[in-house]
Amino acid sequence: MRTAFYISDGTALTAEAFGHALLSMFPIAVEHKTLPFIDSEEKAQRVCRLIQQAQAEDGEAPLIFHTFVNTELKQKITSCGGVSYDFLDKFVGPLAAELGVEAQPKTHRTHGIHQDYSFRIDAINYTLDHDDGKKLNKLSEADIILIGVSRTGKTPTSLYLALQYGIKAANYPITDDDDFESLRLPAALKPHRHKLFGLTLEPDRLHEIRSKRREGSRYASLQQCRFELAEVEKLYRREAVPFIDSTRFSVEEIAAKILAETNLKRHRY
Repeated sequence: MRTAFYISDGTALTAEAFGHALLSMFPIAVEHKTLPFIDSEEKAQRVCRLIQQAQAEDGEAPLIFHTFVNTELKQKITSCGGVSYDFLDKFVGPLAAELGVEAQPKTHRTHGIHQDYSFRIDAINYTLDHDDGKKLNKLSEADIILIGVSRTGKTPTSLYLALQYGIKAANYPITDDDDFESLRLPAALKPHRHKLFGLTLEPDRLHEIRSKRREGSRYASLQQCRFELAEVEKLYRREAVPFIDSTRFSVEEIAAKILAETNLKRHRY
């Protein structure tokens, strides 16, 4: 076991993303500890004690991924022990030389409140209001409308798109009750065909997911899962709706694939 610390005088999201991306390439067991807003001498001292404690318990130097604006606090953390990685130090200098502009570090600039933040809040509120076909009168405001049978990942993917990219993502369930009978798009969706994107899964995976909610039910049966998925994929092809099989992808990967195929504008924060 190796302990990895993600430390910053801001949110630590950048250090966390950087560290996780690197560590994901190595087949080792890691205990992750994220420590945001280490913005005082007192807090830095407490972090030092945690680093030293981890080294004593693991018998290995902790890995420290950090992003500090305050250089004094950074020096304090990096002198506590462990092995430090600061990708800002590596890239800021060369980038400043290329741009011909000196860097002006500022706490919370990366994840603080600015213009794109409002897009994210509006998108989250919109997505929550338009989950699972609850509201249909404002679909014209959607950036994208995810469709699919129940439990194919529409809600988590919609929320991820809203939270991470400020995208207004509605979602609509294709149900066995009426939509499969005619194998046509629901009337509410037809005017917004150009915004539709479908999700599907392998039948065994859908059966597994549904069984956790309603084990032994017709809804969760493998036969029903096979039927619904086969029908919805016919619908996608007939109506020329782009879709992906998300069986082996995380929510982050599903969102990235959707963005790659649709070229939706992202409002990063």
